[in-house]
Amino acid sequence: MRAAGPEDVAAGGGQRGVRSWMLFDWANQPFQTLILTFVFAPYFAAGVIGDPVRGQAVWGTASAVAGLAVALLAPVLGAVADRTGARKPWILAFSLPYILGCLGLWLAAPDTPRLDLVLLAFGLAFVGSEFTIQFTNAMLPDLGPRAELGRISGSGWALGYVGGLVSLLLVLALLVPAPGSARTLIGIAPVLGLDPALGEPARATGPLSALWYLLFAWPLFLFTPDTARRGRLAGAVRGGLSDLVKALRGLGSHRSLAAYLLASMIYRDALAALFTFGGIYAAGVLGWGAFQLGVFGIAAAGAGALGAWIGGRADRALGPKPVIVVTIWLLILVCLIVLGTAPGQAAFLPVPVGSKAPDLTFFFAGALLGAAAGALQAASRTLLVHQAEGRIDGAQAFGLFALSGRATAFLGPAMIAAVTAATGSQRLGVSPILLLFVIGLGLLTWVKTGESTTESA
Repeated sequence: MRAAGPEDVAAGGGQRGVRSWMLFDWANQPFQTLILTFVFAPYFAAGVIGDPVRGQAVWGTASAVAGLAVALLAPVLGAVADRTGARKPWILAFSLPYILGCLGLWLAAPDTPRLDLVLLAFGLAFVGSEFTIQFTNAMLPDLGPRAELGRISGSGWALGYVGGLVSLLLVLALLVPAPGSARTLIGIAPVLGLDPALGEPARATGPLSALWYLLFAWPLFLFTPDTARRGRLAGAVRGGLSDLVKALRGLGSHRSLAAYLLASMIYRDALAALFTFGGIYAAGVLGWGAFQLGVFGIAAAGAGALGAWIGGRADRALGPKPVIVVTIWLLILVCLIVLGTAPGQAAFLPVPVGSKAPDLTFFFAGALLGAAAGALQAASRTLLVHQAEGRIDGAQAFGLFALSGRATAFLGPAMIAAVTAATGSQRLGVSPILLLFVIGLGLLTWVKTGESTTESA
């Protein structure tokens, strides 16, 4: 990865620049928390489609298509961006489809005849979110010395999870009625006269995510220094594609980097699928509504913030790879708990009918998921910086990282959709996630760390 020169950004532009970069995780997080995981996706499966099993299959297909689009475009755009230099114009360009897509999710009324528009809006928001994250991540190497990148990355992820936690609290306090009640967590009717019968509280999470982004993303553009513009877009396309081909060919001589990209491709796909379908699973199998899912999300987000913060410190002390290995084992445990939990069963143990044990067990799994995922995601982007250093430029490296995270992103949802449709069971439908985590863990054995990352063979 090319070291920042004097014409480029200086060591993160000070603490204000670093904090503004971290705040972007906060700005983007409601899409991950409210839309993909805890509120909108379960509502879509149960409320818009009406059949949780078919809804899980439809959502899985839509996620797969959007993930495939990201996989195809990410490395190309990353290589072109390294030629043009500046990252912020790319972040700004993809902010537009993200905001428009989030606003379009309001159209997701129950039994809507324009399901195609809802899915298109979801696709725009998904692609926009992924690419703004890609180019923001590409700014990480210039935010401080290498020894501090794990702490910076972990603190950023922690702040993002806090953003998800706060957004969920706002949704429960202002939008979503408590079970068996017409009033929210703080005892008021849903604001703006939102009608739960029409799914309006869940639909409103789309516009809320867009507004949240507009409110909190702007400090990045104002205060975080960017690399200098080095060329025009027209000339950068051919050069960027050439650079990408060269980088792909060079992966054969950088075996540790190649192994890491392959491993992360698998385990991050599993993590994304677990987040995407965890809420849908709870809604369909345990019968949870938006309120219970919101509380579940609060537990996961709170644990995620703590996990990312602790993981960042562990990353600084031990390096990113041990953090990744431990957290994947924890996520395998989460998968086993989820698969063994249903009405009358908690972590494979039989419980009396009507017992709250399955719900409490699933809450515990959600907290463990959040804690492990926060540390895993933060350490993953730090390890990429270590592995790519001296080999691939920043945006291109994170473009390949996005490719490795999305090249099979369609596979996880597609496997879940296929197994769910074939078995008619949501529990069996999510079983491929466990297999993907195990494969990713095995591939990490080929990833070298420390001084060994400087060796190409």
